[in-house]
Amino acid sequence: MKTARLLQTLERQLAELRQQVMPLADHTALSARFDRQLFRTRSTQLRACLNEADDNLQALRQAVDEARLPQVAWLAEHLACQMAAISREAASWSLRGWDSPSPGIARWQRKRLQHQEFERRLIEMKTEREQRLARATSLDEQQRLLREIQLYGERLTRCQQALSAIDASLARMTR
Repeated sequence: MKTARLLQTLERQLAELRQQVMPLADHTALSARFDRQLFRTRSTQLRACLNEADDNLQALRQAVDEARLPQVAWLAEHLACQMAAISREAASWSLRGWDSPSPGIARWQRKRLQHQEFERRLIEMKTEREQRLARATSLDEQQRLLREIQLYGERLTRCQQALSAIDASLARMTR
């Protein structure tokens, strides 16, 4: 009687989890989502993990029917761990904006525009500091402005390097 209720509860929870995860189910991540001991699938899609959890639920039902108690205990615990992991992954998905499928041209173009805006603002800030340095009268102010100009120059160099890398990626994608 207890095992029948346990199976029904697990089945209901898995169905609810499937509904919760559906919007993200086919999204492919760049890196593995879970430990290899938790999920055997090599896919990084949540749909594959849900399918594996379904398979484990079916195996649990079969183990209950055949009264294989050690296997029942292990499968029940393993399935509960899988469901908890999928639930956590779905709940924290919004934090993983960086982990999206292979970036397309549109994404790289947006990055390029964003970095061009960063470059424009850095040039503007550096120029403004250089103009203030030309008008500065005290030594402390001149030294502070020189440090700021140097920092903006370093940031600008890094930004331009990032832009070059983005341009190279775009060039490879459009070949």
